[in-house]
Amino acid sequence: MTLALAHRRFAPRWHWTLLAAAGLVACVQLGQWQLRRADEKQSMLTAFEEGAGSVVPLPAVGELPRYQRVVVSGRYDPAHQFLLENVSHEGRPGVRILTPLRREAGTTVLVDRGFIATSGDRSEAPPVAVDAAPRQLTARVSALPRPAVELVAEAGSGWPRRVSFPTMDELAEALGEGLHPQLLLLEDSEPDGFLREWRPDGLGPERHLGYAVQWFGLAATVFITWLVLSLKPRRSTSK
Repeated sequence: MTLALAHRRFAPRWHWTLLAAAGLVACVQLGQWQLRRADEKQSMLTAFEEGAGSVVPLPAVGELPRYQRVVVSGRYDPAHQFLLENVSHEGRPGVRILTPLRREAGTTVLVDRGFIATSGDRSEAPPVAVDAAPRQLTARVSALPRPAVELVAEAGSGWPRRVSFPTMDELAEALGEGLHPQLLLLEDSEPDGFLREWRPDGLGPERHLGYAVQWFGLAATVFITWLVLSLKPRRSTSK
């Protein structure tokens, strides 16, 4: 191999060099972005595990760390519920049921009562009925799924109302009242819920680490390919 290299000269072409440099920078940046995402997801997992500890009252105003377990009292508002669309569970399409809980002290809070699989026929409303009796429940503090887009509702002003990646302000406007800024995930042990297998949203940190390795590997491939293409045979000299 050393002998073969001795018969070659390093003569990179400028256009190949520019393309390789652009590809190399892009791959490295994407790999670094995946590493940052892995760190974020690990932080979310840590917060989820730590939130399983103590249970604290949900404050009348203000926010708590995400995934903190809380206890809250109030009455469900069965007449004004949201069907959160564009969600799935193990490949099955469906909706998540967001029900307002009206508190005696503090703003109304939205409670995610879980997932219901649907057939895809939007004319069929899933069974979301719940009574308005006083109750105390335990839940985890969370947030609405992102990214946010415009509030999507059925024609007219009927309820339950279908929404797709709304903001809390949009939901508050639909209800005509202020809402607590955080969503509550109803715990599995609580009644009047549906499928609840709560975990941090998105891919796990190990998936992002795997993608990072792929991008860094592609960067190495781009560099090696450029290096090989830049080695040209030496021109023979004759006397």
